[in-house]
Amino acid sequence: MIEIRNITKRFYTLTALDNVSVSIPRGEVLGLLGPNGAGKTTLMKIVAGVLQPDGGQVFPNGQGWPLVGYKPERLLFPNQLRVRQYLEMVAGLSNIPRQRITQAVQTSLEQVNLQYAANKRISACSKGMRQRLGLAQVLIGDPALLLLDEPSNGLDPEGQSDILEVIQSLHAAGKTLVISSHHLHEITQVCTQLVILNHGQVHYRNSMAEALAVRPHVLLRTDKDLTAVQDMLSALHPDIRVEGTKLLLKNEAMAMRRPVLAILLNMGYDILHVEQKRITLAEIYAKAVQ
Repeated sequence: MIEIRNITKRFYTLTALDNVSVSIPRGEVLGLLGPNGAGKTTLMKIVAGVLQPDGGQVFPNGQGWPLVGYKPERLLFPNQLRVRQYLEMVAGLSNIPRQRITQAVQTSLEQVNLQYAANKRISACSKGMRQRLGLAQVLIGDPALLLLDEPSNGLDPEGQSDILEVIQSLHAAGKTLVISSHHLHEITQVCTQLVILNHGQVHYRNSMAEALAVRPHVLLRTDKDLTAVQDMLSALHPDIRVEGTKLLLKNEAMAMRRPVLAILLNMGYDILHVEQKRITLAEIYAKAVQ
């Protein structure tokens, strides 16, 4: 859908983005991770057209530019207005024909499950309702590409779960989404693509399925130190590694779990724990930003 090629953005002496290239495929949910100041919000604003890059290009891949909906991290609303009034004002500013405004507002409210609060004053809305209102706002006009900066920021676990359900329903409806978040579980649950930024550069990118499938391993824990048999076990396969009382079998060595267990039992070791693990997003993130 969108190609970002060699984007650079500077703010005086600060380089917010340094030669960043990212693809936003149609129909995918792209998760943007990174510490504060990594460049996530700057990248979103450039795609949304709020900022202009100092170098590089942003262009559509295939057909023309899609309609874009952008929800910033910090939501500022006119508290004196009611929810429906505010969305009607947004629809008017979005050049939606007058005769279609009522239906556009109703559709956006239904998409985020906020129709019950249509006549509620914004000043009386909870944080969760305000986040839903922010999502409803970007859905006005039915944009194909949604840029959501910290969509569940400040919410309790129940509120976060509600927002994730909305995002999943939007993806199922065919929307393309880019989500910036500090909640790793949020990215894991809803995103199909992953990009990690740090110091304005891309440090990691992959599909979520491939990212979480790499480096599987089996962990064995014994009652005694394994250093005495380390050389023998390593000779069985180079992907067998000893760490004190722990034994790691990686990649193809995972298939040798039964023979290794038999060898250890025959040598008098007790097996206290056996666990098959796959890499977590937290491990990927920590390695990318270290």
